[in-house]
Amino acid sequence: MREWLESWWEAEWHPVSRAALVGWMGFYVVFLLYAAANHNRFLFIDNVNLVVHEAGHLLFGWTENFLLGVWGGTLLQWLVPLALATTFLVRRQTTGFAFCLFFFFENLLYSATYMADARRMELPLVTVGDADPDFTGHDWNIIFSSLGMLHRDTAIAAMVRAAGWLGMLGTVAWLGWRGKGPASS
Repeated sequence: MREWLESWWEAEWHPVSRAALVGWMGFYVVFLLYAAANHNRFLFIDNVNLVVHEAGHLLFGWTENFLLGVWGGTLLQWLVPLALATTFLVRRQTTGFAFCLFFFFENLLYSATYMADARRMELPLVTVGDADPDFTGHDWNIIFSSLGMLHRDTAIAAMVRAAGWLGMLGTVAWLGWRGKGPASS
């Protein structure tokens, strides 16, 4: 097992052509500018995040644990891009790994917006199934209240948002570094 891990760790990544690198870097720069211009608001990609989030409530809601059902939205929303990134990591597929990792970190911006609203509860809520939106709780209000941290919602959201930005920028920097390696053509 150890030999396999060492050989996997040292394995080469799939090369990124110069044209692909330029295209991907352009995409990420435009997206980052768009995200910066829409600070503290939901982004167009968050419609996809919302679908995965709501599916997480359904998936984890089958358990008897109410809080796990509430956490389930965020858990699945974070796990999906991480699982996809892990798949590309294992296969050493450079651009796929970067894309999924980038959007994992973008999910933190989405989560931070929702977290920061925990006390105010001004964001419109979306539900699935037969749930009545007027009687559905705000995930992060419930989560932070259960942890005794509701009064820290905006501070936690700021840290999560910062982690999202650092992660997205770090991912783009990694892709640029990886793409400038000797395997690029």
